[in-house]
Amino acid sequence: MRTRALLCLFAVATPLAAQQPQVDPRRQPAGAMQIFAPDQHDLYDGRFVISANRIYMIGGLNDPEGWDHLDNEARTVHSVTGTAEIDVNEIEDTGTFEARLRIPEGDLVLAMDRWNEFSPCQNGGIAAFIHEHGTDAGCGDNNWPKTLGYLAGWGYGRATLNGQPLYQDYEMHFMVTQGLRDRETLQVRHPMTGATLPGGATNPATQQIDFYIRSPEQNSNNRPNRQVFVHFFGMEITWK
Repeated sequence: MRTRALLCLFAVATPLAAQQPQVDPRRQPAGAMQIFAPDQHDLYDGRFVISANRIYMIGGLNDPEGWDHLDNEARTVHSVTGTAEIDVNEIEDTGTFEARLRIPEGDLVLAMDRWNEFSPCQNGGIAAFIHEHGTDAGCGDNNWPKTLGYLAGWGYGRATLNGQPLYQDYEMHFMVTQGLRDRETLQVRHPMTGATLPGGATNPATQQIDFYIRSPEQNSNNRPNRQVFVHFFGMEITWK
């Protein structure tokens, strides 16, 4: 009798489990509203032209081993001059990303050479309007809180310093997101203790960009665990 009851319970529970809403980068069932995906619009051309200003660098190029270049507490954040320029087509996975920055060591240029899909959620290397990061977005690691990514790109690129090669064929990533950092303190509240809402520890009243170049070599003493992880963010976003 006990076995029969358990089998009946399993038979009822299985269809209910199958009916649970699927969570992925485009579907977040806990959300209180729904928007159309870009390709559900008749006039969507896939092209994004965006400039980022008020750029900050986390740490430096020659920090001693053991650095934290995520720096949620904003302890090593410092302002740099320059802009990041994006002109991409999300449908075709083509276009350019380039940042020209004046840092303490001189003139730094970061440029994407080719787009690459490291994970299926990256949609060929350029993706628009997806949730990423956090523990349940369905895309990205837990280094940042879950956020709506308006536009993100992944691939390989290079850096020059004062016109000389600095890094070549390193992984690069940019993401234009809801505000991850406080507009005044520049801190990230992640992980956020006492969080009760499902949308992630972000401020949708602001937008920002994060971009980085990182080496393939690992180093577990650093955060993130790369030998090189040069990380910038920008707090002013202009759509063109």
